[in-house]
Amino acid sequence: MLVHFNDLPDTSRIWIYQANRSFNQEELERLQQELDEFIQNWTAHGSKLKAGYEIPYGRFIVIGLDQSQNAASGCSIDASVHFMQHLEKKYDVVLLDKMNVSYKQGEYIAYKPLLDFKKMAKQKAVSEKTIVFNNLVANKAEYKEHWEVPASESWHARFM
Repeated sequence: MLVHFNDLPDTSRIWIYQANRSFNQEELERLQQELDEFIQNWTAHGSKLKAGYEIPYGRFIVIGLDQSQNAASGCSIDASVHFMQHLEKKYDVVLLDKMNVSYKQGEYIAYKPLLDFKKMAKQKAVSEKTIVFNNLVANKAEYKEHWEVPASESWHARFM
């Protein structure tokens, strides 16, 4: 059951998929249609899941699931991963590689392999104040408060 992302409770489970590039306007429109259809048909053990999504900065896909009625099952999580793999192929983007880091350079969103980010930290090209995207947040409350934070407040701090 598709609901507006803002209507999901703060306890909703969150999955964040970061793209290695921004989607253009035409891609965003098609992507929204595909996400609408996927979530409308997303189920766990035959029961519809109450979920929503948003696409911040035109390059992150954030799916939220209200688990108070029905929780995600292994099969429903597998279905979402397969859907993301489909999107990767269709749009020629990387969404599932967790060994990459996104961070802000002014208003620009940079995307680097983790090894490059570590080197940049050693070279002081990024600092504890660099705004990073902590894609490990687990629920909507954490997403709202701790997703876009200085590196010093995230798992990225270990490289500074």
